Formats: sequence, C-alpha cells, structure tokens
Amino acid sequence: MKQIDAAAARRALAFKPLISALETMLVTGCEVPPRQVHTVGKDLTVLIMPAWQPGRFLGVKTVNIAPHNAARGMPGLFATYTLYDAQTGVPLAAIDGNEITARRTAAASALAASKLARPDARRLLVVGAGRVSSLLPHAYRAMFPGLQQVMVWARRPDSAIALAERLMDEGLDAFAVPNLAAAVAEADIVSTATLATEPVIHGAWLAPGSHLDLIGSFAPTMREADEACFTGGASLWVDTEEALAKSGDLLAPLQSGVITAADVRGTLADLCRDGPGRADAQQRTVFKSVGTALADLAAAILVYESN
Repeated sequence: MKQIDAAAARRALAFKPLISALETMLVTGCEVPPRQVHTVGKDLTVLIMPAWQPGRFLGVKTVNIAPHNAARGMPGLFATYTLYDAQTGVPLAAIDGNEITARRTAAASALAASKLARPDARRLLVVGAGRVSSLLPHAYRAMFPGLQQVMVWARRPDSAIALAERLMDEGLDAFAVPNLAAAVAEADIVSTATLATEPVIHGAWLAPGSHLDLIGSFAPTMREADEACFTGGASLWVDTEEALAKSGDLLAPLQSGVITAADVRGTLADLCRDGPGRADAQQRTVFKSVGTALADLAAAILVYESN
C-alpha cells in the first residue's frame, strides 16, 4: 500500500486538474451513503465518509473536528483517507486527508462559482483565515483568471493580516479589511470558511449580482449566514441534498419558514450537467456546501494515479 504524505498529495492536487476531476466525477457519479457523525466527549466531532465506484475504487475518510483547538494553538481539523480496490478490497493508498479535504473543498466552491457567479467577477472576499481560506483565492483564480483583488476578513485582525501578506507573497493582490459589512458590499464573490455558530454575513450587506459561497456550516449548530442571505430572489444551490439536513445555515430558515426545500434550485451535480444557474447579472446566487465523499474520492484517485 502506498503511503502518500501531505507534500505529495499537494503536488497532485493543483486546482485546474482537481476541478476538472471533480466535475467529471459529479457528472458520471458514484455511490455515496450518508456520512456518519459521532460526538466524542464535549469538544470532538468525528465524521466517517465513504464513497465508491463499483469495480474501481472505494475510499473512506475519517475527519476529527475540534473547534476549541484554536485556543491550544492547533488546527481544528484532522483527516485521514484510505483508498481501496473496490473489487478485491485490497488497500491501495493511505493519503493525507487534510490536503484532500482542504483542496477538494476549495475546488468545489470554485467549480460552483464558475456556474453561478458573474463571469466578470473581479473582487473576492474571503471570510476566515484558516487552511481552506488560504486556498480559496488560488482555486477561484483557476476559474476566474480576471480576478483582480482578494480581501480578507477574520475575527482576529492579526490573522487576516497574516493571510493577506501570505497571499501577496504568492502573487495575489490581497489585503486585510477591518470592516466586514463594507467589504461584503464591495465584493463580487463572498466566500466564508469559518467555524462560526452565529451568522457573520448579513443579507442586507450583499450587493446585487453577487455570489455567496458558504463553506463552514456543516453541522446543525453552525451558522455563517443570516436568513436574509436566502431571500430577495436569491438563487440557492447546494453541493448535495444532505446540506438540507446538516447545515445550520439552511435548517434555521427552513424551520422559520423563510425558505422551503423547493427553493433549492439543485445540486452541484445538476449545475455541472445542466449549465449555469444564474438568471441575469443582477441576481444574487448562493452556494451552500457541507462536503461530499464524492469529492474526496475524486481527489484521492487523482493523488493515487499521480504517485
């Protein structure tokens, strides 16, 4: 069995080929049962996420999420991925799951935006300063080569400044912003990757024609967007139907009657099969992702076949 570390996985997961592999997998499909979610003690959540293509590949990802690790000076997420032959069950590779998770998450957001955001989008606002946040501008640039500015906001201003400086060193025109509401109003694309449990983005701030990408709320107790983000004719899409049962961003407006399940226009697979989901340049679009094992499998196969 191959042992593929973070550096090797990173080299294999450049965003253009990764996004292409993800789109292909979304169109062709694979078997994805519901993820298992377990609570360990008070602070640790464990996700178990399998997916397979009969006769080809089977993969299982285990994710440990500890939001309070920030206070310990540690990342809040750790993941491992094991890839198997789906016909014989033979283990093929143990792959660094953190790289797979972070990169496929950013790739899914950029792929969705390519179907939902205005093609002339120039200004990206990243909300959050963690691992996924650091990758989002590069994923978006792969699909929006005309992207000119990257704004960064985080609860801790020093974290936003540090990420903006890192992005500048990587060749992007990036800067930290102190006023979140003002930055949201100026952005063509707003992408949030936080562990927030209360809304940080308010629909009243969003500009007409903007695209909102919500990544962080992958559990019922988590929220990044208030209910107004989903009203006013916004076109709402999800990565999978599982988002309706898992994400606090959607559960809250569903429970209050602000939206219904029928207001969800479709999934990322639908977008890839059927084309753009934007009606006109003034319409707001929203993409809510909770993560899917399909994306993990697409990324793992790409890593395995590249090493």
